[in-house]
Amino acid sequence: MIDTMLLQAKDLAKSFGSTPALHNASLDLGEGDVLAVMGPSGSGKSTLLHCLAGILVPDSGSVQYRGQEISRLPDAKRSALRRGEFGFVFQFGQLVAELTTEENVALPLLLGRTMKRRAALEQARSWLDRFDLAKAARRRPGELSGGQAQRVAVARAMIQRPRVIFADEPTGSLDTATGREVLLVLTEAARDHGVSVVLVTHDSRVAAHADRTIVVEDGRTVNAGRAPVLPGAELT
Repeated sequence: MIDTMLLQAKDLAKSFGSTPALHNASLDLGEGDVLAVMGPSGSGKSTLLHCLAGILVPDSGSVQYRGQEISRLPDAKRSALRRGEFGFVFQFGQLVAELTTEENVALPLLLGRTMKRRAALEQARSWLDRFDLAKAARRRPGELSGGQAQRVAVARAMIQRPRVIFADEPTGSLDTATGREVLLVLTEAARDHGVSVVLVTHDSRVAAHADRTIVVEDGRTVNAGRAPVLPGAELT
């Protein structure tokens, strides 16, 4: 049960040209809630995530974050919201190849100019140490394994202590064991710090790490409660 509403989407519709992606999609996200958004490829789940995060503006419907209508904000304010209040973990990490691991983690602090470089790197190293990546602090993304790169992406998402982390297929490029490790790092860190998570996935084993599940079917949302773990399902 959601005690304090943080993010609420109601009756979202979004099309790309003549191709509809969302039809009257709705969901609620509470403080500290880990919500899985399930559905097959092309169902509209990533479009829903992008609307929730203010990356896309829906054609109709509303997205409210802490009582404020996100879609009515100008681009600059939506960008500021994503830098300060939201964190992101994508399927392939999207780390900056030219930066070291510690610089990648510190990047949100450096871009936001919220602290000096030395202090930002110190915070980055503390997160890397927590995720057992201290020895990789000076490495560049090309020198990391897939699992290491995704843990770096989680550290980068967490460093500003966001209120919401949006994770779009964060284990999609990983093997089963590595994917499970990354999910545990993400969900445990978020729960330890009271961060809400929207976890987009097509896999029931990934969704099993969440508190609740929403299923997207042909652009529509269905409240599925707790996701069952299906026999033979794999983290892919």
